[in-house]
Amino acid sequence: MIVKLMQENARLEKEGSLLREKNRILEQKLNAALDGTGLCLWEQYIPTGELTMYNMEWGSLLGYTIDELAAHIDSWKANLHPEDRDWVIANFEDHINGRTDSYDVTHRMVHKDGSISWVSDRGRVIEFSENGEPLRIMGTHVDITKEKRYEIELAKLAHRDPLTDLLNRKALLEAFEVLRQSALGGALMFIDLDDFKANNDRYGHKFGDSLLLKIAEMLRLEFNESNAIARLGGDEFVVLFDTSDRAQLAGIANSVLSSFSEPVTVESREITVGMSIGISCFTEQSFTAVYEQADSAMYDVKRQGKNSYVFA
Repeated sequence: MIVKLMQENARLEKEGSLLREKNRILEQKLNAALDGTGLCLWEQYIPTGELTMYNMEWGSLLGYTIDELAAHIDSWKANLHPEDRDWVIANFEDHINGRTDSYDVTHRMVHKDGSISWVSDRGRVIEFSENGEPLRIMGTHVDITKEKRYEIELAKLAHRDPLTDLLNRKALLEAFEVLRQSALGGALMFIDLDDFKANNDRYGHKFGDSLLLKIAEMLRLEFNESNAIARLGGDEFVVLFDTSDRAQLAGIANSVLSSFSEPVTVESREITVGMSIGISCFTEQSFTAVYEQADSAMYDVKRQGKNSYVFA
């Protein structure tokens, strides 16, 4: 009897050892697969808030060691981006409380060095108590910072002039429509550089690009952040205003001309930049109509001697 028990015990120990080895190999394969995708597998024991990470150390995604950041739900909440914290926690608790089928959000977290990480979080409650209370939730956490930055850059390129980083025509049209639909009216200021082609031909296209960058920088300093400033190609710049007060707009135009009255230094050369400015006030007119009026007014300035402004 004792011999049989010993044999059975030895058999069970052998089977247990084989199962542990199989489990170890499976864990290695799982970790290798997860590491290859950048996906982190996590589990939370809901009653205590304790977190377990299966294929990496807790906190490592944010640059912390396990000693610096406790593996707990409170640590996760503390490192959520301030602007995302409330709605992310609300989404998490909605699932825990049975109001949603799963937890699935994309949000920002604050890295140890102060930088921002974008993550995609998903989870689902996998165990309940006899009373129906949630006990464990398991999910995945993926760092998508690179993808998000690429997405932001693409969105930026779709709305920005590639040389000056001012708004492009598409973004200007959107800003114009917002202003037009506000029923307050506004004004479009068309700015064309005087003798830009002559400088471009004399000093080369690289100099011309540097000059445009300088002009864009000075225009940003001249106008408020609320003003939409765009480059529509070549040496043509457009600025939108949420006022149609001619006295105020005339003051702004004079200020711009005054700012550019002194020579500017571009690539170690000092040149004087003149500007011909056409201004068109609008209420319900289309962008095309307003733009053409301002463009026509700008050419009136060219014909009258340049470096001034005219209202359409």
